[in-house]
Amino acid sequence: MNISSPHTFHIPVLGLGYSVDAPVKVAHFGIDSVVSIIQDDLIEKMRRYHSELRELGFTSIDRTQDDYRAKRITAYLELLQEIVRKNTEQVKSALFEKGSGIMKYFEMLPENSLHKKLFRETVALPVKCDERIQLEKRLRELVVAGSIDVNIMCKVDNAKYDKDGNRQAPEFSDAHAALRGFAKSSLSSSVVLSAGYNPSLYNYISTFSDFLPDESGDLKKKVILKVSDWRSARIQATKLAQKGVWVSEFRIESGLNCGGHAFATDGLLLGPILEEFSSGLEEFTEQMAEQCNQVLARNGYQKIRSDRRIKMSVQGGFGTAAEQEFVRDYYGVDSVGWGSPFLLVPEVMNVDADTLSLLGNAKKSDYYMSNSSPLGIPLNSIRNTTSTREITERRMMGKPGSPCYHEYLASDTEFSERPLCTASRAYQKRKLEQLVLTDLPDDERCQIEEDILVKDCLCEGLSASAYAVADIPRFKGLKGIAVCPGPNLAYFSGTFSLAQMVDHIYGRSNHLNTDSRPFIFTNELHLYVRYYLERIACNDKADFRNIKKADTFRRNLLNGIAYCESIISQLPISPQAKLQMSTELAESRVLLRTAEN
Repeated sequence: MNISSPHTFHIPVLGLGYSVDAPVKVAHFGIDSVVSIIQDDLIEKMRRYHSELRELGFTSIDRTQDDYRAKRITAYLELLQEIVRKNTEQVKSALFEKGSGIMKYFEMLPENSLHKKLFRETVALPVKCDERIQLEKRLRELVVAGSIDVNIMCKVDNAKYDKDGNRQAPEFSDAHAALRGFAKSSLSSSVVLSAGYNPSLYNYISTFSDFLPDESGDLKKKVILKVSDWRSARIQATKLAQKGVWVSEFRIESGLNCGGHAFATDGLLLGPILEEFSSGLEEFTEQMAEQCNQVLARNGYQKIRSDRRIKMSVQGGFGTAAEQEFVRDYYGVDSVGWGSPFLLVPEVMNVDADTLSLLGNAKKSDYYMSNSSPLGIPLNSIRNTTSTREITERRMMGKPGSPCYHEYLASDTEFSERPLCTASRAYQKRKLEQLVLTDLPDDERCQIEEDILVKDCLCEGLSASAYAVADIPRFKGLKGIAVCPGPNLAYFSGTFSLAQMVDHIYGRSNHLNTDSRPFIFTNELHLYVRYYLERIACNDKADFRNIKKADTFRRNLLNGIAYCESIISQLPISPQAKLQMSTELAESRVLLRTAEN
């Protein structure tokens, strides 16, 4: 049975490589973090790196082995677990003296924690007195490791081919193999399923006993659904319950005010979304328990424990302790995710020196939403990364596109039965040749050409920083490093230690820069209004396929504005900030109604 984290925040997955070994750096302090497990080449190299760094035995799992992807993932997770175990034991055995691991563990806990209170009482006592010795022993028993959770993007599930070009069985596809690698590990933690519903993958989960209740009704491995609205959460959880799989947590993420891909809702804002979850979760939990238990009983499994509940966490755009505590108190949120700000914490994230400098010195205008993702989904980006510079260099050399070594994001079948990645050299060469033959106006042709050439190799780019930090050679001289921080990072500058960032999260210090920062709900609204107006202006059919969808989007935004106005008095901001928020909400309403005409 998992022990609850002593913290009220978690660190979400950041790219492929930035948080690939985050548990090694934070789990022994009781902090939960999430590792992407799709990129098996990166995982294998990081396993070698950490094994050799600690003088542990390492046996390579090469591509000639059967099911090598899943085996690599399992081996890496086992290694992470062993390192975290040893790190946690070192914390437990450390002396209660300034700068030690156990002092840092308890110093970082939230101020209202009962464990923190006991710690303060203990260190206030004279050293070596009997009472302090007993309390120190008790504190050591309270030290727990944070969870080593994993992330799988459900739609990144391309088929795999053998050396002769034959398509392999479905269970060897990307997401399926990643799930199997996690399922076969000895970890007791969670898989975060993101980026939509994958029926085949959801069915596959129920074939692993670790996701089903043991004799005590407990789950060794849990499912967390990353969702953007209440409707999709209910649908996906119901699909899993029909297989006897219990969803332990809904992880709500802002559609636009987040790092990585921007999966915009239909204009639904975070405040109203959290309200829906808060008001409907208890009843829905009871429905899911009944449905899930019926399936489990029919298949001969123990029922879910009667006290089992579905947790609710949220992430995307948080910047102050007051915002975190508000959503926890007002909506009953269990944990808040702090992602992009940790890119400025090199003690935790694999951020190379150039990217760290870029992020630490960036201005608000440097953050933008790009079309660089091969998935065709807007990507939160920052200007002047080495990855974008590499794209420009290739174009100037007459060699646009990237070599495609991994094919995780290969999805286009316009030119071949086997999908191509739209960032690949093979795809862009054919697409540009096709474009030359069209009879389009020059301005339209130039725009289409730009849309083709802007695509970035995220498989390599989002792994590259980890290679750079660990000094691991990359494929054939590739050097571009991609990063996709959330726009909220614009309000943080410089670099921080882990302790400094945690102090900021809990309000013990303030590390925001001097830029005026609106409350999180207003910040998100600004992003959505801009998103809406830009797409209306250019008649973007990819997002608003018809007038009805655009109307729904605008109506949801207007309802969101009304909701924010209704709770302003409850928000943990100053009277002056409340007045400013009211003004900005009114201005957004005018912009939307003007666009309607």
